[in-house]
Amino acid sequence: MTAPAEPTFDDAFAAAFTTLLRWRRDVRHFRPDPIAPDLLDRLLDAACLAPSVGYSQPWRFVLVESAAAREAVRANFEGANAEALGDYQGERAKLYASLKLAGLRDAPVQLAVFTDAGTQIGHGLGRKTMPETLAYSTVMAIQNFWLAARSANIGVGWVSILDPDALRADLAVDPGWSFTAYLCVGYPQAASDRPELARRGWEAPHGASRELLKR
Repeated sequence: MTAPAEPTFDDAFAAAFTTLLRWRRDVRHFRPDPIAPDLLDRLLDAACLAPSVGYSQPWRFVLVESAAAREAVRANFEGANAEALGDYQGERAKLYASLKLAGLRDAPVQLAVFTDAGTQIGHGLGRKTMPETLAYSTVMAIQNFWLAARSANIGVGWVSILDPDALRADLAVDPGWSFTAYLCVGYPQAASDRPELARRGWEAPHGASRELLKR
């Protein structure tokens, strides 16, 4: 079998890629337009090009589409969100309450993403001392999915305010799978190159996150 020719990534591609990164934002407001099944398949194929520790490929995607399953997720979020609100006081609590932290009622596609913690694929290579690298591998697949979606003008929102154990039970997945992310996917009502939490005044960019330490 002849190996494919190595591609050349020129300056124009590098600039376009940086633009893609800048416009990859967490989306909470979606249009109702459906996503074609073949397009969703292509995005999932792109997700599965992610690197994984020991080539374990531990990511497991669950398409959440039934009314009952989605209602269970919404109830889970509302309970967890109310509990989280109690951690804030005063103006910070008011701001938290005003944020739209999930697109669960709007997103036409919703994916629950799990990590198969017990997978034998990869024969345990590379994760004996750091088993969490399995979850890291799943997160890289999520990033691949997110960038591929944005390049197709589709937005993604990551919902993290959820009870993982309840979600796993409600979706009746393998008990050996650990919950990693819940993704709302759809065409955004409006795109921006600034994080919504920065636009809403929740947090500002911090230079410390960019500092390169040397030892």
